[in-house]
Amino acid sequence: MGQEYYNKARLTPSSMPDIAPVLDGNAPVSSRGSDPKNRPFTVSSGVQLMIDDAMRVLGTKTEMSLEEMSKYTGWKPVDLEQVLKLLENRGIVKLTYPASLLQGPKVALLQKLNDKLLAIPPGEVLEQYSFSTDNVNADVKIILHAEDNHPFYALSVQTFGPYTEVLLDELRDKIAASISIEAIDLSDVEQAKGLKIQFADATKKQLIQVFRGLSSDILDSLTGQMLHRLYGLGEIELLMADNNLEEIAINSSKTAVTIYHRAYGWLLTNLAMPNEEHIQNLSAQIARKNGREITNLHPILDAHLLSGDRVNATLFPISSFGNTLTIRRFARKPWSMIDFVGKMHTMNTEMAAWLWLSMQYELSMLIAGSTASGKTSALNALCTFIPSHQRVITIEDVREISLPDYMTWNWVPLTTRNPNPEGTGGVTMLDLLVSSLRMRPDRLIVGEMRTRQEAETLFEAMHTGHSVYATIHADSAHQVLRRLIEPPISIPALEVEAIDLILVQYRDRRGNARRTYEIAEVESGTSSEQTNVSDIFRWSARGDTFEKMNEPIRLIQKLNMHTGMSEREIREEVLSRMNILDWLVKRDCSSMEHVGKVMHAFYANPDKVKEAAMKNEDPWTW
Repeated sequence: MGQEYYNKARLTPSSMPDIAPVLDGNAPVSSRGSDPKNRPFTVSSGVQLMIDDAMRVLGTKTEMSLEEMSKYTGWKPVDLEQVLKLLENRGIVKLTYPASLLQGPKVALLQKLNDKLLAIPPGEVLEQYSFSTDNVNADVKIILHAEDNHPFYALSVQTFGPYTEVLLDELRDKIAASISIEAIDLSDVEQAKGLKIQFADATKKQLIQVFRGLSSDILDSLTGQMLHRLYGLGEIELLMADNNLEEIAINSSKTAVTIYHRAYGWLLTNLAMPNEEHIQNLSAQIARKNGREITNLHPILDAHLLSGDRVNATLFPISSFGNTLTIRRFARKPWSMIDFVGKMHTMNTEMAAWLWLSMQYELSMLIAGSTASGKTSALNALCTFIPSHQRVITIEDVREISLPDYMTWNWVPLTTRNPNPEGTGGVTMLDLLVSSLRMRPDRLIVGEMRTRQEAETLFEAMHTGHSVYATIHADSAHQVLRRLIEPPISIPALEVEAIDLILVQYRDRRGNARRTYEIAEVESGTSSEQTNVSDIFRWSARGDTFEKMNEPIRLIQKLNMHTGMSEREIREEVLSRMNILDWLVKRDCSSMEHVGKVMHAFYANPDKVKEAAMKNEDPWTW
């Protein structure tokens, strides 16, 4: 049904009210109808520049004189002529100049244009919210589609008519030609920010010259949208600013853009790509910023944006229906352990307390799970428990791990690099692993362990006294063990025992929630048959509860060896940390920075923090 609705929406012309001539040159905008059931859901404040109103009137006639058309724009004929020449360059209109100098030029419409956003389906509004990026305001309504009973993502933005869009494209090319980027490294964050400011300044100057009399808020919105075209991903930049989205997928220009919403899963949107060339241009732009290319010869692209979001793109005919672009959007606010044990209910406080104790005393850990189960989020949350005086090396394909500010003084983040089109200059995960061992790390954190060579290097680091943390794709602790011991990784069983804990993340597809499925320890053995895992905690789907399966025997032995604490003292320590975690949850102290501040205070004076938790003091005053 979604595809049928999409096709009908694309063919439905915009429903607009009758247009009266506008004679006031100080009135550069007009309003559309406001009933969302009778028109495409394209605007939040009903703003449209007069050029679009004039072009719609032109569409009802064979041709018009500039003098007549100026009544609908508020522009002088000489200024209007310059704007129409920009549209003529794109094949939208045709200007005809009579032989007699006493007669002015006339304009005829060659191509009718429709809005980019599709019609909104009827249905119940489940949720609505707003956000903004680069002075472009957007409203979202999640609508329960009346026909297929599935949520629909309706984006409403202060946009402009299709003819204004063409003018903006013409101006974009002019602005882009005026700014040299040859000496700028687009992969450098600071240089990229400086380039963005240059584009914004040049854009605003051009808009003031072409669109006279605009109010400041409309000018700022236009500048922001132009900036998205010049520097970003166009309309997709609006979706990138929605913190409720995890994935943005363009499957072709024949279907609407789809998104993965944190609360509602996969949804169809009312945003469409104009053609296949537009999708390929977006992919090529991303490739250039990564020092790569996507062409018919190299039709697959794996890259990342400066924000750290992952990108995959494919070109037709590798993807049979058309060009594709998929962006995995990472959370702009990293989840903390307080989020996990509080509102997200990812694990309980006892589980978090044992993990905290294990992280403090440098026990190594693997975090497993399927795609989008929250492996990296869990690893990121655990990093807050690292004492600030230790040296941390992180190795990733794309920067996802973030540490609190107080820890960055001795943190070295390393990222891999793909080879250039000639196949040289690549830096692999293994290259960085080998190099990191020469940096004297206290903690070595690896984004994902994939190959045998990477696993061998990691286990060598564990056996030489380094604390190692990495993610791996597996659905259970037993599967982690099998993946490590069996081909193609084939790590000897005795080597695998260097792992202290295995944490498994799980995505509950029914409720679209992330849960820590199990925490297990590796049991000792003399062979691969005898080496096993013992579950300490496991999540029960039926009651959405966490059950304690077994007492942590080897974990307590390791903590006793590292700290000298007796088993009774270890359990008392776990209880006191549970109390601290519960205190932070009650006080809604969940930001990464603030949790890190409490951890920093704890390692400096644990008794003070324990007492503050007992007294339920306000941590925000620290």
